[in-house]
Amino acid sequence: MAEEMKMRATLQGDVTDVKVLMNHVMETGLRKDPKTEKFIPAHFIDHVVATLNGKTVLDAQWGIAVAKNPFINFRIKGAKAGDKIAISAADNLGTQYSGETIVAAK
Repeated sequence: MAEEMKMRATLQGDVTDVKVLMNHVMETGLRKDPKTEKFIPAHFIDHVVATLNGKTVLDAQWGIAVAKNPFINFRIKGAKAGDKIAISAADNLGTQYSGETIVAAK
């Protein structure tokens, strides 16, 4: 299986810029398979949580409108170089995904 997430967190002054690329098919359940003409079952990330050293800094509920291989970018105040940022996600089929990175000084 391909890497679930690619992450980077860069400290810029007192703000940390976090970039996350998730590897996921993000099927809406509304698309038909061109060969069989049957609907492709829904399979999408529906919950994402980001933590800084174990404290929640982002909690997002997603739906079918998010594109394949979603990318998120957010900023956190108060992080320091060496702090740990972790992302956990779950899809509508119950599969769990996770990744983590260390804040790097720019």
